[in-house]
Amino acid sequence: MNSTSTLPRPLRGVVPPLVTPLLENDQLDEAAHARQIERVIGGGVAAVFALGTTGEAPSLSLELRRQVIAATCRCVRGRVPVLVGITDTCPAHSLALARAAADAGAQAVVLSVPYYFPPDQVELETLARRVARESPLPVFLYNIPQFTRVAYEVPTVQRLAEEPRIIGIKDSSGNMDYFCGLTAVGRSRPDWTVLMGPEEMLAAGIAAGGHGGVHGGALIWPHLLVELCAAALAGDTARVGALQPRVELLGRIYRVSSHSAAVFKAVKCALGLLGVCHERMAAPLLPLSAVERDQIRAILTECGLLGGDGKTGQ
Repeated sequence: MNSTSTLPRPLRGVVPPLVTPLLENDQLDEAAHARQIERVIGGGVAAVFALGTTGEAPSLSLELRRQVIAATCRCVRGRVPVLVGITDTCPAHSLALARAAADAGAQAVVLSVPYYFPPDQVELETLARRVARESPLPVFLYNIPQFTRVAYEVPTVQRLAEEPRIIGIKDSSGNMDYFCGLTAVGRSRPDWTVLMGPEEMLAAGIAAGGHGGVHGGALIWPHLLVELCAAALAGDTARVGALQPRVELLGRIYRVSSHSAAVFKAVKCALGLLGVCHERMAAPLLPLSAVERDQIRAILTECGLLGGDGKTGQ
């Protein structure tokens, strides 16, 4: 499939990490998938990211991941760039997914640290270079040590930036000192993209030299995150100051549960309440409890996204 979208370098703006709506285990709800894509493209996002953490990629079969890739590119129809997560415990599977992404019309792939057997930095660098050289698409790195147990250390990222087909990194560590180390890498790479993970840190990340963010909240309230990002990129501190409390209010949904998957469980719950998709999680995870769902409903109502009658607002 030929794509009509090109990938800006650096990529600036908000990139929502799509959930994977499920009818049953390992069965994609294509109608719901299309609804979330229309929701975020209508909200003005810069690109979409399929098969990330929020998309529960590690819990999905290779066949379902291929279906998600194809469905995403088919629904997007070249209107924005498509990024595809290819992280797997098996490098051959990662490269197979990269080829599937290229065949479907995606613009880039995203590689985190393989999980289960933690690699050291030499092993991680070797893997990233191999993927960059064998992938038909350019590669973003993805740092999320809270799940992978190993981070892309800044010196490793600096060396990997020598690979022209590695074009940036998304950081979900929440460590601003580390993030600033990543933005420093870009001083020698004008096309290098650095994207912030935690949405409450989006404006601070841009002020530190970042280009935007990958935020689950953009699936729920896309206009808010897009407007905040635009204000931060424009240096409009007054507008940032006005919007930041709304982002922090929405962010309360992530603290409703103490589960290790609380963030993306909350996103799927919110999307269920908004009528976008079912709350079903990929096995072995279960949806939030009824009590937790009620707490998220109350937060969405306070945000103006749900009416008191439970109907979607705004």
